[in-house]
Amino acid sequence: MRKKVCKLGEKQVFRLQGLSCTNCAAKFEKNIRKIDSVDDVDLNFSAAKLTVHGEATIEQLEKAGAFDHIKVYPEKKKAPIIPFYQKRENQLTMLSLLFMMIGYVFYFQIGEDHALTIGTFLLAIAIGGYDLIKNGCKNLIKLHFDMKTLMTIAVIGAAIIGEWAEAAVVVFLFALSEALESYSMDKARKSIQSLMEIAPNRATIKRDNQLIEIDVEDVRIGDTMIVKPGEKIAMDGIVKEGMSYINEAAITGESVPVEKGDGSTVFAGSINEEGALVVDVTKSSEDTTIAKIIHLVEEAQAEKAPTQQFVDRFAKYYTPAIMVLALLVIVIPPVFGADWQTWIYNGLAVLVVGCPCALVISTPVAIVTSIGNAARNGVLVKGGIHLEQLANIDAVAFDKTGTITLGKPVVTDVKVIRGTKEELLQIAGALEAYSEHPIARAIHKKTQNVSLPEATQFQSVTGKGITATIQDVRYKIGNARLFDGIELPSVSENTVLYVGTEDEVMGYLTVADQPRPGIKEQMKKLHQLGVRKTVMLTGDVANVAEKIGQETGVSDVKAELFPEEKLAFIKQLKQSHRVAMVGDGINDAPALAEANIGIAMGGAGTDVALETADIALMGDDLSKIPDSIRLSKRTLRIIKENIGLALLLKVVALLLVIPGWLTLWLAIFADMGATLLVVLNALRLIRKNEN
Repeated sequence: MRKKVCKLGEKQVFRLQGLSCTNCAAKFEKNIRKIDSVDDVDLNFSAAKLTVHGEATIEQLEKAGAFDHIKVYPEKKKAPIIPFYQKRENQLTMLSLLFMMIGYVFYFQIGEDHALTIGTFLLAIAIGGYDLIKNGCKNLIKLHFDMKTLMTIAVIGAAIIGEWAEAAVVVFLFALSEALESYSMDKARKSIQSLMEIAPNRATIKRDNQLIEIDVEDVRIGDTMIVKPGEKIAMDGIVKEGMSYINEAAITGESVPVEKGDGSTVFAGSINEEGALVVDVTKSSEDTTIAKIIHLVEEAQAEKAPTQQFVDRFAKYYTPAIMVLALLVIVIPPVFGADWQTWIYNGLAVLVVGCPCALVISTPVAIVTSIGNAARNGVLVKGGIHLEQLANIDAVAFDKTGTITLGKPVVTDVKVIRGTKEELLQIAGALEAYSEHPIARAIHKKTQNVSLPEATQFQSVTGKGITATIQDVRYKIGNARLFDGIELPSVSENTVLYVGTEDEVMGYLTVADQPRPGIKEQMKKLHQLGVRKTVMLTGDVANVAEKIGQETGVSDVKAELFPEEKLAFIKQLKQSHRVAMVGDGINDAPALAEANIGIAMGGAGTDVALETADIALMGDDLSKIPDSIRLSKRTLRIIKENIGLALLLKVVALLLVIPGWLTLWLAIFADMGATLLVVLNALRLIRKNEN
């Protein structure tokens, strides 16, 4: 496996271990590009994922990352999880701490200038700072200035002026800061790793009347998969035999099991809770819904948010500015008679405190954690830019059918003119018994507990309804046009199905689509989150739309719209609002694309929902929308807090140069403290809900 290469022009994907910082990632990518047989490289720092176009062995890739001890693994091979205390660099950091503490014992017992004291501190520096100083010196020779370069100059400078103790403290605290940064990114990346572990690696397949267990990569489309009670479903497919309840929490974020029977779609990674199922496999392992989710989350986490792009641009100029400032601190006071050694020391402290580590990590750790959090709860946010934009949305437009409503008509009322209600339902049920129209299915459900007579001589009248014979009497069910010439009761709303004979109307049933349960509460939450306008867009007639609008609590209703009119309305609304459009990802594609944020809710695993919108809801739960807005607002708030904290601590520390209070250990402590604060603050986003 270690010798495996990809042919020139081919693509091979690897997982990485030990990728600790964005600067290291950039250097690693640069080193890989130097390999002659490599055509192109795509390094996803957030996902710790490497895509190589061309030919490269794992040994070559690890050599390119040797400066940071980066390990490379094939994509399908899970990288081993090394406990924090077992990592080589962390062990060296702790050993460095031990020698530093011994050095301080000597410092106070036998003096700071004693050879034993200096030797112990030097040992602490060599153990904890070997990689730092080696890479920093290489960078210095190449005039490449990053965090390690700044720290190396500070450590060497401190040693030159005899500040051995402070040099040892700088090395230890920087190593500790790096360890904390690495730990935080590992923690954030677990959102992807947990998704990757959802689907099982093997499936039970029936071939040639024999049950065999094989790797999911070897399962073919069309294979018959057997899923026992309690097992995870290994592949996407359609149920051929059996009935069970499936927990689809891994896909939709909802733990309430869903009933599945013949013809139902099931997804890899969901759990079969009850009966055995026979499933026809419909997708390969690379194309399952969970595989697409993982890919989309990784791509989203790799995309830089506007705030992160700003921070990156700022850091590009910030680091050289700090170096110039440090040089001025070192040179200007001695020119006017101040002590050189004192101001060299102060200049080194400025270099240390100016390290942009906390600033650089302030945004990506928050974005990565937040997108992973959303994915675990059934919401796919396709990039940091969409996460940030969602926080500023102040208008939400909804499609009606299948979005605000269930998209499944139900019988809402039964009115009798002649005879009894039971007789009316018996006739209606018998006439619609063999129809699969959505309205017919609503009548099936309404009459499922009613004893139905036998109907014969069925005839469908296109655009009007159905006629049939029951006990030698010709009955019919349909719209007003089917009863042309007969006086009908006036009904002003919903879909009406009249039931009667050739000569009279016996009664009618009203059928309507129903709002989703709890929809009114979700609209209230949106308004509480700062959404000033909620509007329902529909092609339905005005009176039906207005009734649904009142029941759902939207602030405005636009009815009888064609798709191009929905698009025009979104364009108009964007002139005064930042708009999110929520639809099914198919009929509403133009409006979804035009809105500032397109949110598709086409049900679990809908390919169009995954591909068209900026945000995809894997289930049909509208409560995910206010939850997502709340999460985006939290994320933006935490990013701003992180940037503010990082800059504030540095400004305060730099001001301490004026009275001469800034020491090297205080400078590195300020830098490490800033890094620790922004990391801990960002990791708050792991929690599901926080107002």
